[in-house]
Amino acid sequence: MDGTIFGNIDLASVALWGFYGFFALLIYYLQTENMREGYPLENDNGETAANQGPFPVPNPKTFKLPHGRGEVTVPGPDRQARTDLALEQTGVINGLPFEPTGDPMMDGVGPGAWAARQDHPELDGKGHPKIIPMSSVDTFRVSAGRDPRGLPVMTGDNVVVGRVTDMWIDEPEQLVRYFAYEVDAEFGGGTKLVAREMARIKSNHLKIRSIYSHNVKGIPTQKSATTVTLLEEEKIQAYYGGGTLYADPSRLEPQA
Repeated sequence: MDGTIFGNIDLASVALWGFYGFFALLIYYLQTENMREGYPLENDNGETAANQGPFPVPNPKTFKLPHGRGEVTVPGPDRQARTDLALEQTGVINGLPFEPTGDPMMDGVGPGAWAARQDHPELDGKGHPKIIPMSSVDTFRVSAGRDPRGLPVMTGDNVVVGRVTDMWIDEPEQLVRYFAYEVDAEFGGGTKLVAREMARIKSNHLKIRSIYSHNVKGIPTQKSATTVTLLEEEKIQAYYGGGTLYADPSRLEPQA
């Protein structure tokens, strides 16, 4: 032996192919970790799909949730899935649309669909509710634009159904998430929330185009006057979203 060990080995090539191998393993790892939620895939009828893709579903892993809210194991049973949907498929082929079989404004289907999220408020890093009424804190104020508090609330059929009483803010993000408005007695009374994105502040009123005055009674409410849970947020926003299509039968037809 002449003592030469790597004389016939291209170390640059070895390093390059080693990098290729590492990068391939990294892609495999990231893709399988990405499959912890939403897998195994299902057909439209809820049965497990035969084709799960080129990567295998990873083994279940248990994560501890912050602020003492238990544990979650993924992949695992879909805790947000709903099995009581009032829908029927228009054909036997996967991908064909479903049609509502009940009251779509109340059943939470189509554009009004909601997921069964946990029924507790979203918390910030310190364990405090993120979304709170602006009236409950004295460190926030409207610094730009029109303050909508006190404005009448008008629905898509141009009927005034109440008046804006408060704004609910995302305290860590420092922005408005919801407008709160007191509903007139003839439309069911009580306080309702509407997401900021579903309302428009006009010069003399707050306009909610997606629903009509007769839909106001059905708007979901929250259990607490000072907090809103993840499940309540889902249902409230889904109701307004569903109204965009279902509040008026004419909206189901092609629009000019």
